Amino acid sequence: MSTTLQNQKQLFGHPAGLYVLFFTEMWERFSYYGMRAILVLYLVGATTDANPGLGWTNGEALALYGWYTMLVYVASIPGGWIADKFLGQKKSVLFGGILLVAGHSILAVEQMWAFYSGLGLIIAGVGMLKPNISTMVGGLYQQGDIRRDKGFTIFYIGINIGAFLSSLIVGYVGEVHGWHYGFGLAGIGMALGLIQYLVGQKHLKLVGNFLGTSENKIEKEAMKKPLTKIEKDRIIVLFISFLLVIVFWGAFEQAGGLMNIYASEKTNRMLMGWEVPASWFQSLNAMFIIFLGTTVAAYWAKRKLKGKVSTSLFKMIIGLIIMGAGFFFMTAAAGQYESNGASAMYWLVLAYLFHTVGELCISPVALSYITKLAPLKYASLMMGVYFAMTGFGNKLAGLLGEASESLGEYTIFTGIAVFCVVFGLLVMAFRKKLEALTHGAEDNERDMKNEEAEGFELADN
Repeated sequence: MSTTLQNQKQLFGHPAGLYVLFFTEMWERFSYYGMRAILVLYLVGATTDANPGLGWTNGEALALYGWYTMLVYVASIPGGWIADKFLGQKKSVLFGGILLVAGHSILAVEQMWAFYSGLGLIIAGVGMLKPNISTMVGGLYQQGDIRRDKGFTIFYIGINIGAFLSSLIVGYVGEVHGWHYGFGLAGIGMALGLIQYLVGQKHLKLVGNFLGTSENKIEKEAMKKPLTKIEKDRIIVLFISFLLVIVFWGAFEQAGGLMNIYASEKTNRMLMGWEVPASWFQSLNAMFIIFLGTTVAAYWAKRKLKGKVSTSLFKMIIGLIIMGAGFFFMTAAAGQYESNGASAMYWLVLAYLFHTVGELCISPVALSYITKLAPLKYASLMMGVYFAMTGFGNKLAGLLGEASESLGEYTIFTGIAVFCVVFGLLVMAFRKKLEALTHGAEDNERDMKNEEAEGFELADN
């Protein structure tokens, strides 16, 4: 790795490598969210239908969904550790992509051994790819570059372009033409992502390399030294912020489970004489992110430059509160269903809108926050821990979905809304004390687009 980043080619005000990673992640998320959009619907589909499913109960399907989505992200811990110790992020992303192509392709086979084998390969593949590609994004920017948060938002938009297209395309193919055709189509998308990642390697020469053989003196020294008091304090802040992550995703991931089933079974989906596929509601979140992503990022950047409160922790807390408030719309939907026997689609649209704004305040910001605070030698591992927390949130989402069978959707949706808002306000009360433990990691951020970018650090040494 070179000791400077100043010679990187710039494209639209950001390193060209950002867009290589953008499209890689776009296709990876196309495959993942495409499969996610139809997974629960496939599991609960009747075995006697023209497009037969597995005939599981809602509880059984949501239980598998919870375990699967948890393990997908928990696998990021060994994936990050392998990258830090043996392969480096760049090679780990490559191997992860290969595993994902294999996993999604096997799901196209209509056999139960193929179903479980495919899920296992996808879990391993996401574990290798997800934490490491995110760490590489952070590595494109110098410490203190205010563009880093914007870069992660652009990267996040790539994620959601993939999610948006997959929910429409894979969802339609799966529901109408056959579940396994949908699974196979997701595999084709991942193959395209892997190909473009290989083609774009010339723009990734400065990031994702094996740190053990780095030519950068700062990196070599950082790998050998024990953690400093500042680094330990920053790790404490990260782990506390991860509590926000668990709560957020425990609520948000009702989208692929309980809200997905709710859209299918209890929502009036007729639009001008045509029934909207239930899986298409999964695309709303991604669509809103594509349209609102840069606007939300620009809003926070302007606040930062004006000296107003816009720390990462503040953004994450606000994001949790906004997302939680969105569940009050689902409370209204459940109430309407109990009164009329069906609820209107606009409740789902409004809920996904609030969930999206909340997500934009917490998810890309959390990714960037980790690259600011994580000690260099634990860069990918800490990113892996973050995604593992996301996984625990997914498991929590599955448990809440299962509980709805006995408690009812009205109680679950209202409980989620109240808890998220109250928990967010509680953390807000301790925000300043927690931010003091970052030791100024976010102070003096500025636009370095035209400045020399030297070194590659994930936190101050």
